[in-house]
Amino acid sequence: MANTSSAKKAARKIARRTAVNKSRRSRVRNFVRKVEEALAAGDKTTAQAAFDAAQPELMRAATKGVMHRNTASRKVSRLAQRVKALGA
Repeated sequence: MANTSSAKKAARKIARRTAVNKSRRSRVRNFVRKVEEALAAGDKTTAQAAFDAAQPELMRAATKGVMHRNTASRKVSRLAQRVKALGA
């Protein structure tokens, strides 16, 4: 356990940050899951709408440091590819 006052404060800050990041990561997963479900159902319009909602959420997570920007871009790219293929 932390001994100095600054270490105790740092531990409190880390706990708050962790909670925020966990919430953001969960939010991103929910948006991506909605796209996945629409793709599995074969519903093009729902999949497109879900993708349009998920894309900014993924990029926001990258901006906030929850995930690496290349990871977010890769996920967006692969989802877009799958949504596009659904229409073809």
